[in-house]
Amino acid sequence: MTSDKHTTHFGYQEVPVTEKASRVADVFHSVASRYDVMNDLMSFGIHRVWKRLTIERAGVRPGHSVLDIAGGTGDLTFKFSRLVGPRGRVVLADINESMLRVGRDKLLDRGVGGNIEYVQANAETLPFPDNSFDCITIAFGLRNVTDQDAALRSMARVLKPGGRLLVLEFSKPRSALLNRAYDEYSFRLLPRMGECVAGDADSYRYLAESIRMHPDQETLKGMMETAGLERVEYTNLTGGIVALHRGIKL
Repeated sequence: MTSDKHTTHFGYQEVPVTEKASRVADVFHSVASRYDVMNDLMSFGIHRVWKRLTIERAGVRPGHSVLDIAGGTGDLTFKFSRLVGPRGRVVLADINESMLRVGRDKLLDRGVGGNIEYVQANAETLPFPDNSFDCITIAFGLRNVTDQDAALRSMARVLKPGGRLLVLEFSKPRSALLNRAYDEYSFRLLPRMGECVAGDADSYRYLAESIRMHPDQETLKGMMETAGLERVEYTNLTGGIVALHRGIKL
């Protein structure tokens, strides 16, 4: 969301709307090669549990068409490829060429790919026809989108009637004590880990700031409803550090 029609947030900075996408791209070009390692370190491996729940809630079956937006290194795409089978289709989409390349190479190395397509795409203007997908997921990507409302509308447009959108994203801890501990971890330890492992403290400082700027659980629920999704609900994970939102296009 933008603070006015000219600027938006990039972490805690206020930047021109036209600059945010390129700044986010620089972050992910920088971290792409170490992204999986840092995910495991940052979350102590718990991100795998969050993603497993997302897959369970997606309700994907053989023959389905699935769009994995901001799919990055392909964790969800890999599982969906197995679930949809040879008659199904999974599109791994990411705006960042470096992340898309890492994801493609990783999936090919794991021996999957016959039912997977790779598309470099902006979530705000998805290059697919209306009513194309049975399920859409976006995991830890929505907070990096410049116009989140436009992205949610775009996702709703390409969903089939009865299709499901699942948004897995960092959110707002429910406990004040947990929130203080999370702040200490995010702003003191996380940039140091980024420096040591990925050689880039600034990118991980931005990622911590972007989490704090992301809408809370109820606000995101309302945004999904405004975009045209119904029966929107969310589940807090790890005390609300992460939330999984799900909505249906009727």
